[in-house]
Parts: sequence; C-alpha cells; structure tokens
Amino acid sequence: MELFEQIISELKSLENPANKAGMAKFGINTENALGISMKFLEPISKRIKKNHKLGLELWETEIHEARILAILISEADKLTLKQVEDWVNDIDSWDICDQLCLKLFRKSSIVINKIDDWIKNEKEFVRRAGFALLATLAVHLKEKENDDFFIKYFEQMLQYSTDERNFVKKAINWAIRQAGKRNEEMRKLAIELCEKILETHSKSKSAQWIARGALKELNLDKIIAKLNK
Repeated sequence: MELFEQIISELKSLENPANKAGMAKFGINTENALGISMKFLEPISKRIKKNHKLGLELWETEIHEARILAILISEADKLTLKQVEDWVNDIDSWDICDQLCLKLFRKSSIVINKIDDWIKNEKEFVRRAGFALLATLAVHLKEKENDDFFIKYFEQMLQYSTDERNFVKKAINWAIRQAGKRNEEMRKLAIELCEKILETHSKSKSAQWIARGALKELNLDKIIAKLNK
C-alpha cells in the first residue's frame, strides 16, 4: 500500500463523530471533516516528516484533516504561486486558514507578496488569510525595522473594518492587536488606529467591535508592562 493510501486509511480509522460535533460548535466547517484533533494529527505529521508531494495529494482529497496534515508536512520553499492561489481559494474554514498562515504561508516570500491582493479579495476566507498572515508575521518578524511593513496596512485595516463577516472582522482585530504588541511605539500607533476606526465608522457594528476589542487588550496593564520591560 502506498504512503498516501496508508495515511488516508489511518485518518479514516481515527474518525470521531463526537469530536466533529464539538468542532462545529467552534465555527469549524465540518462538512468534509472526520473529527480528528490536532493531538493525533501532529504525531502523524512528525512521523511522515516533510513531504511536499504527499502534501499536494492529501490536499486534493478535500478531507478537512487531510488538508491540515498537508499544511504540516508541506515545504515553504517548494510553494509555487499557482499552489498558493489554489490553496487559498480552496479554504472553507477558519482553522484551515489560520493553520496555513501559522505553519506554512508566513515562511514564504511569494505568499507575503500576496497580502495586499488577498485583503482586497471579496472572498471571506481569502480576505481573512490576508489579515491572519499579518497577525502571524507581527509575532514572527520581531525586528523593529519591520514595523513599517505593518504600518503600511493600517489604512486597509481601517477601510475593511466595516466588513461585517465574522471571520474577517476577527482577523482584522487579531492583526491590529498583534501589530500593537510588537513594541510600545507600535502600541500607541495601533491605539491611534483604533480611535480612528471608532470615529470614522461610528455606525458600523463590526468596526466598533474590532476597535473596542483591540483597545481593551492594548491597554491592559500587563501588556504595557511587558512592552516597557
């Protein structure tokens, strides 16, 4: 039996209807899910190690957990623009989106160059991917000289804060909070952005939720103390 068939057989043997119901409660799209948690998927990925070809095959199955496994075993330096665009347009659940950004996309320069296009895209999960990638990079690109990279997206955070779709507004809030927690100067700039959002989009429930939520975290004593340490 080929490795691909072995993995699919193993995934199906781990199917868990009860866990699948729990996933749905967290807003995960379970239409093609088996209900397998990360505590089972991560050991499988470590056993397989990196295998980009297998990752491509697993993604094509459309099985939710197979796609997460594909993300974990794929290699960022082997990503092509076509694969990146195909995968981002296939996203049908927020957890797939976030795993892509956290575990794979942030490591590729060709993906980082797509952020602007994705933010402007009207598809909910493509736009989320743009902002989720910003949030992820804000944590991993720690050097202060990278601050300008995030500041240049503040206008788009302002513009799209009126997007009322749940998974978009949560990603924008996430991006603002992570950008603001880079250092004290960025915290102040993120607070200014939030105040501008509140003033500019006073009638938008989404914009108000995004800004107020970010302000609440950025003004926590423990955040301020950590940045000034």
